[in-house]
Amino acid sequence: MTAQQASTPTTQSSTPDAKIIAERTQALRTFVLNRPQALNAFDDEMCGVLSTALPVIARDPDTYIVALVSSSPKAFCAGGDVLALTAEAKRDIESAKAIMRREYALDWLLECFSKPCVSFIDGVCMGSGVGLTAYNTHRVAGEAYKWAMPEVKIGLFPDVGVAKVLARLPWPIGLYLGLTGRPIRRDDAHWLGLVTHCIAASEFPGIRAKLADAIPVDPLLDDLHEPQSEGAVQKDLSLIRDHFSQSSLAKIIKSLSEAESSGCEWSRNTLAGLRKSSPISLAITDRHIRNALTLDIRQTLIEDYRLAVRCFEGTDFAEGVRALLRDKDGAPSWSPAQFEDITTAMVEKYFAPLPDGELELPLRSEMQAARV
Repeated sequence: MTAQQASTPTTQSSTPDAKIIAERTQALRTFVLNRPQALNAFDDEMCGVLSTALPVIARDPDTYIVALVSSSPKAFCAGGDVLALTAEAKRDIESAKAIMRREYALDWLLECFSKPCVSFIDGVCMGSGVGLTAYNTHRVAGEAYKWAMPEVKIGLFPDVGVAKVLARLPWPIGLYLGLTGRPIRRDDAHWLGLVTHCIAASEFPGIRAKLADAIPVDPLLDDLHEPQSEGAVQKDLSLIRDHFSQSSLAKIIKSLSEAESSGCEWSRNTLAGLRKSSPISLAITDRHIRNALTLDIRQTLIEDYRLAVRCFEGTDFAEGVRALLRDKDGAPSWSPAQFEDITTAMVEKYFAPLPDGELELPLRSEMQAARV
């Protein structure tokens, strides 16, 4: 740290033990995710902090840029606090619905936010953490970066608007990642455009110090970016295309099964992973990502809410959280138990309009007019 940086005043508008620590250093506003014991599991309180602060910052002429960082060396954010969420849904489903509405509204706010926003991601970034970073103008990955959307394993689906992010990746890689929940490292993430830069985590504090002086962000990050070699997903690209380019989930599973019978280990392992996931989650994820090919992010979030409500009303989400996160017996009892038992009518029910009202999000033009 230079003498100039040491003398730069940083003010905090929150206590050191807050779940999100808000800091201001000259032209930089920083939000530190600060639940290290929970790997920064994102909850409604944290959502409220960001949702309240960002519109104010957007109108602040003295703020150049926003940074999202983590206090944990292990994780940026391991996902939403689904233990608390499923408990809340059991206690009061309307309250749980409201929590999801607020989180999806925050994701839309981040997508429409008018100032540069940099997420510094080192460690695990899953679920809600992906939603917090996917719409930032700059997404910087440290060496320990690990990205995944494994919601099908707990009876949910890739939400927070990420179905659209997955749908616009080179087809069918996003569908593959959504259905398998496969984690990826920063080499593949940069190749796919999920991160904009790969920079050593030791550089993060220095970058933030320079951003506080309103140094232009693009050349600063470009100069520090570390070129990446071919990643594991990129090496599997031909296999992914062979099987996941099929026109339906049933045909994907059939293709994998035929390849497994021919001795393909990759297909056997992939199929085994799919068989452990919630069958209904796989079915709605497949349709949701395909739908997102023709939706924008706002429309995707609206469909997310519809699906989330139906997951609250069903059994697999609560059961998946119980088996994998609460009791940790690793033996969820899915309903239906296998993909072959799923009917078209079951899937259609998840996508049907909500009788009590859909998620309401302003149009992008309305967000811009409001100067957020």
